[in-house]
Amino acid sequence: MTRTVAIIQARTGSTRLPGKVLKEIAGRPMLWHVVERIKRCRTISTIVVATTEMEEDRVILDLARSLGVEAVAGSTDDVLDRYYRAARTFDADPVVRITADCPVIDPEIVDEVVEFYFTGDYDACSLEGGFPDGLDVTVFSSSALSTAWREATLPSEREHVGPYLKNHPERFHRGRYEKFQNLGHLRWTVDEERDLRFIRAIYKRLYREGEIFLTGDILDLLQREPDLLEINAGIIRNEGYLKSLERESEVLEARRL
Repeated sequence: MTRTVAIIQARTGSTRLPGKVLKEIAGRPMLWHVVERIKRCRTISTIVVATTEMEEDRVILDLARSLGVEAVAGSTDDVLDRYYRAARTFDADPVVRITADCPVIDPEIVDEVVEFYFTGDYDACSLEGGFPDGLDVTVFSSSALSTAWREATLPSEREHVGPYLKNHPERFHRGRYEKFQNLGHLRWTVDEERDLRFIRAIYKRLYREGEIFLTGDILDLLQREPDLLEINAGIIRNEGYLKSLERESEVLEARRL
């Protein structure tokens, strides 16, 4: 019997916007909104917030437990290890990866990706194509996650959960769930202060206590108020992963010298 577990990675130690997952949006911490949105998913059996063992992240453990979801602490830098151990603790199969800096994550799209995962013999499935940054969701089988945990050695493969599988397409059967086209320029995640201002503007217009708005509501709003897009325009997508690759290339070059 499968147990579909959503693991939400969260920490306060962001370099670009420290403490971002606790920043206030519509009177609540960002993480609060992410958890409440994932609670709306039909396909998720258990929600786990996975943070670090740093003292400053105890507040994340407390917040998660106050919301009635599970919470664990693990490695600060080895996020793959943090996911693997959280998945084992809660007998997760599959694991649904969610990040706490995506406060407009859409539970209906999460459900669609999970359901797509179960349509084939996949090791992993992701939302792919031209989708707005901030709707990211990936589903991993327990066996694929375990293999990555045992074998991944590159820093970029330890600091992030998915790269090892992407780097070995000959070994893993990956599914691509493509729902959107030509929306990849839209930025709905939070990495910088401008992102936070954008999200707060969206919530100010769409959020109602006890309800959630969905992707279509945001797209309709941006049609009516396109100037909102200027708030956080021009920020590089996936900059954190790109920085990991840059650091990694420097390390590998030093080893060759």
